[in-house]
Amino acid sequence: MFKVQKRLTHNSTIILPLVCLLTGVIECQESIHEYESQRIAMVSRQIEARGVNDQKVLSVMQQIPRHLFIPKNVREFAYDDTALPIGYNQTISQPYIVGFMSEQLNADTSHVVLEIGTGSGYQAAVLSQLVKEVYTIEIISELGNRAAATLKELGYENVMVRIGDGYQGWPEKAPFDRIIVTAAPEIIPPKLIEQLKPGGRMVIPKGSRWFGQDLLVVDKNHDNTIKIKKTLPVIFVPMVHPD
Repeated sequence: MFKVQKRLTHNSTIILPLVCLLTGVIECQESIHEYESQRIAMVSRQIEARGVNDQKVLSVMQQIPRHLFIPKNVREFAYDDTALPIGYNQTISQPYIVGFMSEQLNADTSHVVLEIGTGSGYQAAVLSQLVKEVYTIEIISELGNRAAATLKELGYENVMVRIGDGYQGWPEKAPFDRIIVTAAPEIIPPKLIEQLKPGGRMVIPKGSRWFGQDLLVVDKNHDNTIKIKKTLPVIFVPMVHPD
């Protein structure tokens, strides 16, 4: 388990030196201008124009350097309207899906969130600026370790990364106000339902990659009954158990 030590502020004077440390002076100058304009365009054209209008989500996604969560060989496409490979047969979701899921979560700064499927760490970074704490689980150790390092270097606080089986959740930190799942199981894992607070919400893709998936919003009522709403048809990598 890794804990990120510092909080990323929305002040670009804080963000940009951190980018420079990771990329070097030349690439830093490119990041200041080119990547910033690409982020603004990404949010405006790909996310806000499609109906995501939570201003907190839009503001955060304008600030976070998505390209630094993506392997260098595909970094030029970081702000394109597409999912991208991050290694180990995994992907980073297209920006619109990240924005849509973050909005559907309807989280606030008092909430503790569980994320299943750390991947690149980008979704955790977005959430870390919207909520109190993020606990994120990645089954592939190489990805989890890399995401933890990136999050730490960029200065995000309140993000805990664990290598493990997302089907089991994080019981010692439960219950959670919100749960977000970024890989698709064929059934909603019962332990995730158990670890969701009454009054809490889960956003999760469900189904088969070959027979169709839907993005679900799962609300747990205060009497522990469950209400499920379908939102979008989606395509996520499958959620898997450890070998």
